[in-house]
Amino acid sequence: MDWLADAARSLNEATGITLTYLYDGYDGGRFLEGIVNTVLLSLACLSASLVIGVVGAFARGAKSAAVRWLVGGYTELFRNTPPLVQMYFLFFGVGALLPTVQNRWGFEEPMLGAWAWAIISLSFFAGAFNVEIFRSGIEAVPRATVEAAESLGYTRLQIYLHVVLPLAFRVCLPALNNNLVNLVKTTTLAYAIAVPELLYMSNQIWSDSLNVPEMMVTLLLLYVGLVGVLVWAMHRWEQAMRIPGFGRSAA
Repeated sequence: MDWLADAARSLNEATGITLTYLYDGYDGGRFLEGIVNTVLLSLACLSASLVIGVVGAFARGAKSAAVRWLVGGYTELFRNTPPLVQMYFLFFGVGALLPTVQNRWGFEEPMLGAWAWAIISLSFFAGAFNVEIFRSGIEAVPRATVEAAESLGYTRLQIYLHVVLPLAFRVCLPALNNNLVNLVKTTTLAYAIAVPELLYMSNQIWSDSLNVPEMMVTLLLLYVGLVGVLVWAMHRWEQAMRIPGFGRSAA
């Protein structure tokens, strides 16, 4: 990649456009670390939010009124408050109440670090929407299908896992895809608690190199590419999961 570094240096000399992450090893390492951390954070939050959505939607139909009330309260709280406020509350509020642990150098540090709280916060935020998305899909499953499974002796959990959820999943995929794409964009909020994701590392670079416009344009293009890949993958997934005559029309 020497040619790319040489081209970036030439561009800087000719126009003043500073893309240090292309020819400076230190900046390039930080930038690559930010990209990797953003992908890892996104994957962790996507996975956790899906689990929360599946479990929460099942709990919304529980016989216990207390369970239904708790799940309903959770979804209303996390859907109707800003995700940054939620992250600050969990990181600075709840985190301060947890016991500290001693690290290998003998210093006390929080039990959960910024990475853990970012994953927890963003997963709870997106999971609250996923609960309602899965619930809407469950309600679209014909009652006759559920009754047929009951007549075969299936338990409520078995019906949910083997009959209702697979069908509901196909119905709610478009809305689910939108929420997951929004979650990837929301991972930039982890910058606020010093998680070294892409925005945070880019900030470190432009603070040292004073190339704010260049880094902001780079960030925009990278997120367009990242979200574009996710949208393409989700669309292919939706096409593969489609059942003719059920859920969205084949048109």
